[in-house]
Amino acid sequence: MEAGFDVGARLRQLRLARGLSQRELAKRAGVTNSTISLIEQNSVSPSVSSLKKILDALPVSISAFFAGDEPSPPRPFYRAGELTEIGDGHLSWRLVAARQPDRRMSIIHERYPPGSDTGVEMLEHDGEEGGVVIAGEIEITVSGEMAVLGEGDAYYFDSRLPHRFRNVGDRECVIVSASTPPTFSDGGQEQHHA
Repeated sequence: MEAGFDVGARLRQLRLARGLSQRELAKRAGVTNSTISLIEQNSVSPSVSSLKKILDALPVSISAFFAGDEPSPPRPFYRAGELTEIGDGHLSWRLVAARQPDRRMSIIHERYPPGSDTGVEMLEHDGEEGGVVIAGEIEITVSGEMAVLGEGDAYYFDSRLPHRFRNVGDRECVIVSASTPPTFSDGGQEQHHA
């Protein structure tokens, strides 16, 4: 997550703005009270899939969580430092044009350190997603079918199928991906690996 970004304070702010107790948010998200409490105290750093599950219960999109709710005027170019980090502190997912209004797709620059993955729970959401492996290798499981993809290899699938990403290599894996609809700009019951 971005240096200096206070995940706990932001979650607490959004929870209180919706008039929810930690207990009620935990119940809606299907997590324990202590999970919400520990995140708000910044005692634990939630995985992306865990944070997404909690934000879906509010509902708040990951991009709104990290970028704030202020839209930015449309523009065609973004420097590397302007991408919005929506990763979990271990995985890095940098979203292009996070605050652009009426965005119809998500483009994400993903980085998976060796041994990292999107979590034990298979992810599912409406839409389609695809990407190209830029460096390293990644094991992708989609609806029980598994493949290890390397540099230059690509994937494309219906995101309603259960899926998971895992770096099985000994070096960082870098992927540039796209998904539609823009999972990270809409709240709701969607989950996504990136």
